[in-house]
Amino acid sequence: MTERTPETHVIDFRAAEQLLAARDPRGAVQLLDPVIAAHPENTAARLLRARAFFLAAQLRPAELEFQVVLEREPDNSFAHFALGRTLERANRPDEALRHFRLAAALDPRPDFIEAARFPLPPGDSDDFGDSDGSGDSGDLGGREG
Repeated sequence: MTERTPETHVIDFRAAEQLLAARDPRGAVQLLDPVIAAHPENTAARLLRARAFFLAAQLRPAELEFQVVLEREPDNSFAHFALGRTLERANRPDEALRHFRLAAALDPRPDFIEAARFPLPPGDSDDFGDSDGSGDSGDLGGREG
């Protein structure tokens, strides 16, 4: 097996981003596992792996990874929002609402406010071009805030 270097870890991280964009979350996780093993402090890699777990419907690993990110970056609004979506999918709405509200308090984006069940300010109803007017596709496939 080829020895892993910091350069190959960067290449693996970038390739994992591409796999996630191409809707291959399991492939992204496979690339990110050795990156995180070598660099457990790398929050960006952990956030990407958490998104991959979410998209692969591996909710418990996603939840744990988002929690690690939030332990290190408690003001990460996207991580709060994504953890809220994860908890929502796991049928834990009360816990999800807490994280949705934290996300909205940290970054008052319309999709965060809507998830937090706060009323939108006038004129801010739907800036995201989605078809259902929710402001969110709910899949975490996009880039974080």
